[in-house]
Amino acid sequence: MTANAPQSGPVATRLDAGAAGNWTLPNALTVLRIFLVPVLVVFLLTEYTIVGLSVFILASLTDWFDGYLARRRQQITTLGQLLDPVADKLLISAAFISLVELSLAPAWMVVIIVGRELAVSGLRSIAADQNVRIPASSLGKYKTTAQMITIVLLILGPRFLGEYFFLGQIGLWVVVILSLLSATQYFVSFWGRLGLGDDSA
Repeated sequence: MTANAPQSGPVATRLDAGAAGNWTLPNALTVLRIFLVPVLVVFLLTEYTIVGLSVFILASLTDWFDGYLARRRQQITTLGQLLDPVADKLLISAAFISLVELSLAPAWMVVIIVGRELAVSGLRSIAADQNVRIPASSLGKYKTTAQMITIVLLILGPRFLGEYFFLGQIGLWVVVILSLLSATQYFVSFWGRLGLGDDSA
């Protein structure tokens, strides 16, 4: 057998099965969400507001459906678990940063929101290295819901909401507060679980 000859036998079979197993409908929806991120930014920054809003809603729906389908069809994969939070953070961060560019959200508040996402992602990576699992918190879920609603309100802006635009501004404060509280909860949970792990060693 030459070096360029294709692999065969059990090893090749396992590789093929793994590749095929990762290409599921839930994972395809997650990948679609990632590809929709630059599309969202283009439409928002060129002020095609309704189109941009439609893209954001579509991307948000894929976030719900990929999790639902993965559980319903028992297609939870390692690739999906890795890509899903990345896709979520890309979508949220891109939307908020675009809103700063459009002067619809203060930069300092968006820095807190995006910084929280990066900090928690880093914490999860450290926790994984320490074999510590940090489950999703209820505050984190509320924060995600608040983010989606707030982004929709801010995208609509004064142009469509008029005097009711203040609802989006209130939503932004809610997101900032929930971001800080949920981040604190995750860090406290991590240190608590790490401490328990040290005591049992």
